[in-house]
Amino acid sequence: MFKEFREFISRGNVVDLAVGVIIGGAFGAIVKSLTDQVIMPPIGLLTGGIDFAQLKVVLKPAVGKAPEVAIAYGAFINTVITFLIIAFVIFLLVKGINSLRREQAAEPEPAAPAPTPTEALLTEIRDLLKARP
Repeated sequence: MFKEFREFISRGNVVDLAVGVIIGGAFGAIVKSLTDQVIMPPIGLLTGGIDFAQLKVVLKPAVGKAPEVAIAYGAFINTVITFLIIAFVIFLLVKGINSLRREQAAEPEPAAPAPTPTEALLTEIRDLLKARP
């Protein structure tokens, strides 16, 4: 069982997937920071100093030790913007990869090398032997 697990882990696809997940998580954190600390403050300033992260509808105020119950739609707006940024970047990456693949597909395949004189002679002999009755 350990041997099978080791073979499974050492496959290229599994390692590539693990690297992609790790980089994706780090990229998500970067985009979240970009959204929360760079994009949303100017938008909040343009909308009259509103901090979107703090926007919420309080359903039940905090009473004693019981916390408030609220719908944090501002955080949801930040999350949607973060998603749109990530989706756009992934779109650009996929578009770039597809254009590279199209360029590679458009390149003509190199012509097969001409047969050596020995191969040409052997081919001629073979054809003569086939033509014999």
